[in-house]
Amino acid sequence: MSSNTPPVAKKIPTERTHHGDTVIDEYAWLSNKEDPDTIAYLEAENEFLKQQTAHLAELQEQVFQEIKGRTQETDLSVPSRKGAWWYFSRTEEGKQYGISCRVPADGDAPPVVTPGERLDREQVILDGNELAGDSPFFSIGTSAVTPDGTMLAYSTDFKGDERFTLRFRNLETGQVLPDVIEGIFYGGAWSADGSAFFYTRVDDAWRPFQVYRHTLGTEEDVLVYQEDDERYWVGIGLTRSEKYLVLGAGSKITSEVRVLDASDPSGEFRLVRPRKTGVEYGIEHAGDFFYVLHNENAENFELATAPLDAPGEWTPLVAHRDDTRLLEIDAFSDHAVVHFRRAGLTGLRVLPYPEAGDGGWRPRAERAVEDAYEIGFPEPLYDVAPAGNPEFTTGRLRLGYTSMVTPASVYDYDLATRELILLKRRAVLGGYDPADYEQFREWATADDGTRVPVSVVKRKDTATPAPTLLYGYGSYETSIDPAFSVPRLSLLDRGFVFAVAHVRGGGEMGRHWYEDGKLTRKRNTFTDFVAAARHLKASGWSDRVIARGGSAGGLLMGAVANLAPEEFAGVVAEVPFVDALNTILDPSLPLTVIEWDEWGDPLHNPEVYAYMKSYSPYENVDGREYPPILAITSLNDTRVLYHEPAKWVARLRATAGGGPFLLKTEMGAGHGGRSGRYDAWREEAFALSWIIERGTA
Repeated sequence: MSSNTPPVAKKIPTERTHHGDTVIDEYAWLSNKEDPDTIAYLEAENEFLKQQTAHLAELQEQVFQEIKGRTQETDLSVPSRKGAWWYFSRTEEGKQYGISCRVPADGDAPPVVTPGERLDREQVILDGNELAGDSPFFSIGTSAVTPDGTMLAYSTDFKGDERFTLRFRNLETGQVLPDVIEGIFYGGAWSADGSAFFYTRVDDAWRPFQVYRHTLGTEEDVLVYQEDDERYWVGIGLTRSEKYLVLGAGSKITSEVRVLDASDPSGEFRLVRPRKTGVEYGIEHAGDFFYVLHNENAENFELATAPLDAPGEWTPLVAHRDDTRLLEIDAFSDHAVVHFRRAGLTGLRVLPYPEAGDGGWRPRAERAVEDAYEIGFPEPLYDVAPAGNPEFTTGRLRLGYTSMVTPASVYDYDLATRELILLKRRAVLGGYDPADYEQFREWATADDGTRVPVSVVKRKDTATPAPTLLYGYGSYETSIDPAFSVPRLSLLDRGFVFAVAHVRGGGEMGRHWYEDGKLTRKRNTFTDFVAAARHLKASGWSDRVIARGGSAGGLLMGAVANLAPEEFAGVVAEVPFVDALNTILDPSLPLTVIEWDEWGDPLHNPEVYAYMKSYSPYENVDGREYPPILAITSLNDTRVLYHEPAKWVARLRATAGGGPFLLKTEMGAGHGGRSGRYDAWREEAFALSWIIERGTA
């Protein structure tokens, strides 16, 4: 096969009929992972891609070395206090994975740690490199220490299919217990005394639906909860106070919570409030009461309180606001912190509790709201969130901060002095100076007149218009907030502009922003992105726009390629959800039923079927000239199955003009791609080298 001859996928017409509509799918056979022809085709595509991009090898290596050269490879996190220990993680030059460590605690201020140097009495509790061995893929699903700090629960995945094996290690002796539990999901929680560990299992559709209790030293685990409604996921956690186990069941639009005294692991979970369609809520233990964050008659959420013996009786505390989306509440012994979103930016509001003796918990909570204040930050664009606050009783708040020009930073906020104390800012080697770069907020106008925020960053000395990488996502109320990226510097320093289109379907502008980009308003996500691309060109920022997105953002990429192919000089679609209609029609596939609340149910609703068919990328490829497209997927992805981009590229190549259309399949990875950091950097360098060529061609 020559480098100019792409693989040709055989056509085996498969007919399906829904709501009177008959559709022929010539490439449905690619969904059979066990078919040798499928594997042979994917390998042929990889070989074709290798030939087509061989000329980028030098640039790819150059970008990889830039990423590596800007990264402090031997580094460590800021220690977080938990009980009698400070916990932190290390990375070491030449090693793919992190190393989790701890040292005995002494005082409230974290110990001073130096990269590459061991602390006195430092203990390694989990070494990812040692566990990974020679495996080409490795991932940790949970790492949880008992409240008394003596036992570690950890789970590992060596395939990328997100089914983990759970083990336990005695941290005092280093011994790994004989208890081994196969096939669990992420997360888990210890009982207060460390005798039992609660974990979740998935069903055949990869939905976490069961919660089990494992008592150390026993063989028969106990099923404590099973969720039979296929729209709901379950999860289990331990409150910061370590007083309650919280078992949550949630669909995309509804939630239900149960609580159990963590000192009674074999007891019965209490229902907080029965599920009510469209009502989401979560609870946080605040000592002698619960906080409840909910959206009942409050689109952007309201904060309420509830007594411990009646957690379903909610009394409003912080009222709903149209301009402020409440994201989460973190409760501590002497204060609480509300994480919120307003005008497209995140923020933190501190609720300090008054001294005791003021008439009980309810007046104390009310006084805290009266005395509340927000923490200020100077940059016009940024993202801030609580980070690493495991201790219930503390006078400090740990937070994470970043912007498009400020590397990830860790602060302690002293509640007594109201001082922000910078503990660590990610080192960027090679002479990075944030003063050389500038960030902006632009506003594009969508087809319906809606103003869409666009975050922009570039070097100050970059003349515009310039080639631009435009990123987008726009689903599940997930916000792509302004953040720093080391690999992105390889674009900016080559004269690129980087922009994020905060399209509807995400959560940047509040819950209504999400509602306006889902179900039968999904097309707003796509038209917003096209409007952003056109705005960047019309306002003089961009001459050539390359689009990039992954997962549900990959659906966005496929949709805009169909909607306005002439606007883009290239499209990078990573693990892209491009065969959306066929996937959402099949309830046997992983995660389909739970997705009906996000996309609609085309199986039973003909209007939803027609609407999804009108935008699903695979269904709408036509004979127009398309830009070059790079689709990246993983064979073991359990969220967006590999066959979606494989079918899409096959149809593009058979139907569309333009291109070329390239497919890259990681044959030993999952939804997140390759697991080791050096491998991940090489994959990013590959994508960036392709983008650079598209921007300068």
